[in-house]
Amino acid sequence: MYKELKKYKTTKSFTFTIEDNLEEVCTAPENASGVFLVYAVKGEEKELIMVGSTGTVQNDGTLKSKNGGLYDKIVNGHQFAKTGRKYTWPAQMKLENITELEVVWYETFNAKNKMMPTFVEAQVLQLFLDENGRLPKWNVAF
Repeated sequence: MYKELKKYKTTKSFTFTIEDNLEEVCTAPENASGVFLVYAVKGEEKELIMVGSTGTVQNDGTLKSKNGGLYDKIVNGHQFAKTGRKYTWPAQMKLENITELEVVWYETFNAKNKMMPTFVEAQVLQLFLDENGRLPKWNVAF
């Protein structure tokens, strides 16, 4: 875990396999904004394969979050096709022979913390780039 994420106390994780229903296993809240990290799990090893975020800070300092918050972004956000992750993740996992994902989410903008989700996402991606010379493989660009 990146030390920059330790300050966010509203956090949880869940695992997802090809046989699971992402709508059922996702523990992310529908009324929160922040970042989520996706790891491919192989035995004891975990590889960060994606970083995402949701929520936009407005000019007046308030947060504009999309309906469904982190939950909706994880479950229904588009990736690999113009359709939700609940459909594309299992297909991509089959293609890449990934049996399990671990998704860890952090609420970054709330009464205690006022960190822009995209800023935190950028921090994590920059650290990953510094360490690996590339972005996580499921992040196409940033």
